Amino acid sequence: MEPIARPALDDALRKLWDKFLPQMEERVALLEEAGAALDAGLLTSAQRNAANAAAHKLAGVLGSFGLTRGTILAREAEILYSGEPQTDPDAADQLRTLAVQLRAMIEARKASC
Repeated sequence: MEPIARPALDDALRKLWDKFLPQMEERVALLEEAGAALDAGLLTSAQRNAANAAAHKLAGVLGSFGLTRGTILAREAEILYSGEPQTDPDAADQLRTLAVQLRAMIEARKASC
């Protein structure tokens, strides 16, 4: 079997990135919204569960695009949202920072495509 030519592989990855970009952006927005709700003391368990799921999915997909640091950040958010972040006063700051870093990473990757 012949190896896939590098340009063909790059093109395929670019198409996949374009396909999954809206979902990644929506998931980061969900993390941003959950962080803001947590900061305001209004985070519901449904929001926490949705943020946990979004972080989990981001952790998987970002690594597929070579954004290993994004996987680490998203996994950190997933762990924080899997517990009870509203009991930790530093959790809101941590989660907001993680969401900002994830957004910046996706935006930088998007700009380079």
